[in-house]
Amino acid sequence: MDKILVTGGLGFIGSHTVVELQNEGYEVVIIDDLSNSSITVLDGITAITGKKPLFEKLDLKEKSGVEAFFAKHHDIKGVIHFAASKAVGESVQEPLLYYENNISTLVYILKELKKLPEASFIFSSSCTVYGQADELPITENAPVKQAESPYGNTKQIGEEIISDTCKVAPNMKAIALRYFNPVGAHETVNIGELPIGVPQNLVPFITQTAIGLREQLSVFGDDYPTPDGTCIRDYIHVVDLAKAHVIALKRLLENKNKANYETFNLGTGTGSSVLEVVKSFEKVSGKKLNYKIVGRREGDVISAYADTTKANDELGWKTKLSLDDAMRSAWKWEQKVRGNN
Repeated sequence: MDKILVTGGLGFIGSHTVVELQNEGYEVVIIDDLSNSSITVLDGITAITGKKPLFEKLDLKEKSGVEAFFAKHHDIKGVIHFAASKAVGESVQEPLLYYENNISTLVYILKELKKLPEASFIFSSSCTVYGQADELPITENAPVKQAESPYGNTKQIGEEIISDTCKVAPNMKAIALRYFNPVGAHETVNIGELPIGVPQNLVPFITQTAIGLREQLSVFGDDYPTPDGTCIRDYIHVVDLAKAHVIALKRLLENKNKANYETFNLGTGTGSSVLEVVKSFEKVSGKKLNYKIVGRREGDVISAYADTTKANDELGWKTKLSLDDAMRSAWKWEQKVRGNN
């Protein structure tokens, strides 16, 4: 089977995607600099699939290292590019760090792919490119708004760089996958979300609060124009998300793409409020969560959920797992990580 490079393959979404690729028979090479992940994830992947992927510790900001990698692995048929810094707040404080890490690394990889006879490229993008959309649900035709943060801007710029490259590189085909909110863990709980430090995302903060690592969950605002006053997001199970990457990659490898650069939204098509996520967790865990309503957080959009028609029709992909499934697996994962089985 084809050899596929997964950058950031020991991260949350990356590791689940490696599992799905290996389950489909692909040979996988992972690049990760371990700045926001753990080498133990490799054991989790191996435990699930029965096969250890190739792994190279490499900082993609080192251009010579990227060149050396592709010289060694000149038979790479496709790349799924996850490696990037992703904390919105940190990006506001450290914009240059984000531009260097998220943009220069992308450029170095694309330069190497341009040299190959043919290359298929999947980019890990985000619904942040839409900002507060004018219409809901959000389709791929929704205007890309001015980014709210340097992180969001790196996703917009990244998409532009790939699109521009595809226009002049006939050997290249690319798909940008715009995720909504990935949550949950693999059903085996051999891999899951491993936030370093204080979680930036809602679900790990919920599970860490429930297990006693955090004192209280802050719910930012209950005065938004939504049914219960809290922000609405589209929470997609990470396993459904991972499977979409394999389907998108196959689309390119089998030349089923309609253009050499395409974009797809990946979500469930359903919005869930912060309080609905809390209630789902309480239901599946049987635990009462300690949370408090506090003031709004700057930069939060009110509501964002996907129109999944294009991904459903063009990719033949649909989500299968529910919010309850995601919360149940996230809780089991949290218990495993803390040794509270």
